[in-house]
This record gives sequence, C-alpha cells and structure tokens, in this order.
Amino acid sequence: MHKKTLVVLLILGLMLPTLVQSQESDFGNWLIYIGSKKIDQKWNLHHEVQYRNYNAIGDLEQLLLRTGLGYTFNERKSNVLLGYGYILSENYIANTDDKVSVNEHRIFQQFTTKQKIGTTTLNHRYRFEQRFVESDFKMRFRYFLGINIPLYSKEATKKSYYISAYNEIFLNTKSSIFDRNRLYGGLGYHINKNIRLEAGYMNQFFETTGRDQFNIVTFVNF
Repeated sequence: MHKKTLVVLLILGLMLPTLVQSQESDFGNWLIYIGSKKIDQKWNLHHEVQYRNYNAIGDLEQLLLRTGLGYTFNERKSNVLLGYGYILSENYIANTDDKVSVNEHRIFQQFTTKQKIGTTTLNHRYRFEQRFVESDFKMRFRYFLGINIPLYSKEATKKSYYISAYNEIFLNTKSSIFDRNRLYGGLGYHINKNIRLEAGYMNQFFETTGRDQFNIVTFVNF
C-alpha cells in the first residue's frame, strides 16, 4: 500500500509543472456517462453522453453524444471500433456574455488495448477523427494513456476503490499541429462488476490558455 501511495504522489508531482503552463484557467464541470453493450463474445455497442459546463453546472459549454460498433480480440485485451459523434458547442463571443452555437458531426476510428503490470492496468487508446464542423472539415489524431491502480491489500477480499490517471494528447493534421492536452487524476469505486463511478480533476491546456474541470464519470457494461 505504501509503495502505491508513493507512485500516486510521484504522478501528481510530475503533473504540477504541466498544470502551471496555462496563462488563463477557468473551473468547470463535466458529467459523463460511458456505456458498452455486449452483443456477443466479440461485438459490442458503445454509447456515451457528456454534459460539459463552464461553471459548476448550468452554463452549457458542450453536449457530446457518441456511439460506435466495436470488435474485441486478443483474449479480450484489444478492441477496434468505428464510431459517430454529435457535438453541440456553446462558445462565448470574445469580451461579451453572448454565445454562438456550433454543430459538429464526427466520424472516428479507434484501437484500444490494455496491459497488466502486477495489479496495475495500463490502457492505450489511438483514435483518428474526421470532423465536420459547420461548413469546415478537419482531421485529428488522439493518443490516450491511462493507468488504473486498485487500492486494496493482499488480505482484502474486495477490490472496490482505485486510483485513475491519464494523459491524452490531440494533434491536428494541418497547421498548428498541437491542438490540446488533457491531464487527469481521480478516485474510482466499483459498485459491482458492471458499474463503476469515478470523480477527479482534469486540466485541459492549449498553447496559451487552459481550463480546469471536475469530472464525474459513470461506466456501465452490460
């Protein structure tokens, strides 16, 4: 347990220099639901809803709806998925309290895989997106590296609580290659084998600005 605590503290320590890179930062809240419906032993249907706020709740920043069809292989360690997403963004006009609505339709392909190091799980996700933002077309590559550390002793019979952390970088295919980076750390709880809850802090930074979010996430597999 002490070794795992030291690992967590080390991760948080490495995060701090990155968090202070942003010149501006506003605190918001993301409410996230991520679900996966098993069709059979190989195929699954992904579905996801994210309600993102500029503040604690009520000032909509973005509504994201995502779905996709996935295929699992490699002894259930890897998955390929073809998906579609709809994103409604409510962007503030500079130096005003007025907003403008932006609609985006997104097609994406992704490959996910996981590996075990002792009781710790590493998750990798590679995602390529084709984005239809109003009349504009963009493409973007994303790489996600997540770590999941269970918080239980060898004597314990339950494996309910865990530490979760990840870093995800977004790269555009055109000029201004760097799009954004997300850095997250949180605490999760397994309600049962199919449902888990997670809450944590995320910093999203761009070249000169940044945003801080408190995320509440529900994962459901059925």
